Amino acid sequence: MDSMSDVIAEYQRWKQQGGDLRAKARVAMESRFRELLTEAVKVAEEYHADFGATLKPPVIVTSFRFKSGKAKKSAAPAAKKAAASAPPPPPPAKPDPKVTALQKKLATARKKLDAAKAAGQTTRDLDDRIYEIEDELRLAMDAG
Repeated sequence: MDSMSDVIAEYQRWKQQGGDLRAKARVAMESRFRELLTEAVKVAEEYHADFGATLKPPVIVTSFRFKSGKAKKSAAPAAKKAAASAPPPPPPAKPDPKVTALQKKLATARKKLDAAKAAGQTTRDLDDRIYEIEDELRLAMDAG
């Protein structure tokens, strides 16, 4: 029985180490992902500034949006002058219930996808569903 306890204790240590490594890998991958996206934005901005055209992402990328930092800086002084002479803005409109519902569906589907990936299950159906919801959301936001 003592050897069985040793095996269980060793397994639990191994499992804890795997969990720690998984958490560290997750943080590292998220950080690297952000770094790569930031670098991609810089390249796209430089390309646009030098060649006057927009880079197209690869086909596998279904959406890639960024806000140019340069546009914000140059528009800031003009916006301050306009704000000083303009009447107060109307209160923000209520969010579209259809968009809100789709955003909730998308969040739920992404949680299911993460759980399926963590469990080592196939994710093709969930990937497809997420793509469909994102498409519906884009259409709803464009229509609104």
